[in-house]
Amino acid sequence: MPSSRVSEPPRRADSLRIRARLLDEARVMLAEGGVPLQLNDLARRAGVGVGTVYRHFATSQALVEALAVLRFEGLLEVARRAADEPDPWVGIEAVLREQVRLEMEYAEVREVLATTYDTHPETSAAKAELMGITEGLLVAARAAGVVRADLGASDLRRLMCGIGYAVTISDGGNPALGELYLRVLCDGIRVTRT
Repeated sequence: MPSSRVSEPPRRADSLRIRARLLDEARVMLAEGGVPLQLNDLARRAGVGVGTVYRHFATSQALVEALAVLRFEGLLEVARRAADEPDPWVGIEAVLREQVRLEMEYAEVREVLATTYDTHPETSAAKAELMGITEGLLVAARAAGVVRADLGASDLRRLMCGIGYAVTISDGGNPALGELYLRVLCDGIRVTRT
């Protein structure tokens, strides 16, 4: 029975080198034109046969998820630390800030967080963990009276994806816009006591 881990890293040294080259070229392609990545174009750019690409990545989505995995793990580490933060607002802001940074710098993160369909169970599990941590932070923040009561984790995820997209379509992906949009979002969801 075939494994469900379509993009599990190969074990042979030459296969590892080819996989690394495919990922490097795919990163460039993603930055140049977004998704879906055309696997035939990737094969041509990497100087390998199309069958080689499909052996490593069955679909464009599988390839994008493979690109995002390391970046996404970093986001989860920030979220896990944020969950231990005594001040829930500080925790929420840390997660939001890291997500905006990653979405501005890495199109693959933006794409994986924006989609509702995942190729790999590991991607789904990581996204579910992030949603769970975010919801926990929101529950604590609502209990402390520092965040809007009508805001859920999925609302926040969609708003963050909107910021990532808005920055990328701006003139040159200006990082200052990411900071501005994040401040506007934070001002909009935060409840200030008078």
